[in-house]
Amino acid sequence: MDYKQLIIRGISYSQTQSGAYALLLEHEETHIKLPVVIGNFEAQSISLGLEKDIHPPRPLTHDLFTKFIVSAQFELVSVIIYQIVDGVFFSNINFKNKLTEEELILDARTSDAVAMAVRFDAPIFTTQQVLSEAGILLELEETAKEEDVFSETMQDEDSLKNISMEELQKLLDDAVKEEDFDTALEIQEEIKRRKKKID
Repeated sequence: MDYKQLIIRGISYSQTQSGAYALLLEHEETHIKLPVVIGNFEAQSISLGLEKDIHPPRPLTHDLFTKFIVSAQFELVSVIIYQIVDGVFFSNINFKNKLTEEELILDARTSDAVAMAVRFDAPIFTTQQVLSEAGILLELEETAKEEDVFSETMQDEDSLKNISMEELQKLLDDAVKEEDFDTALEIQEEIKRRKKKID
């Protein structure tokens, strides 16, 4: 089957479901976006998987499963979002045993599959049918959203810019200890911005 590779474009609060997030995947060639509604825990887990510098004091469920996969001599080869039924996406995680070359395919929620894929830097694919059924083009809306994100980022920067690097590092450590990963990611971004300016 001719699979279409997707990249993660971002995670934002869901406009349609309270307390949920929207994971935005994109087919790079056509710029068709695939919005997937996910829960708060999965959103945090995907964000932490993408942000390699932040390590929770205790392993999250996806980190634990990652360690198990590695210990069992398997690797995660790919994730395939193969179907959508009544607004629900169906995904498979494809594994391969490093020693025996044995393949293993597990059914998974798409949010869990993506959270695992980012930990292995594994590609995410879908079918043309899923893209046709659930994909959307967001060219005009995206510019406005990017402006909103920029203004929100500027507000975050304003609240953090007067804090010293030492205090930022302490705030980051505290946020990770308290498992407030949203705050930790914001602080991490501010630290990265400052380090880029120094470079």
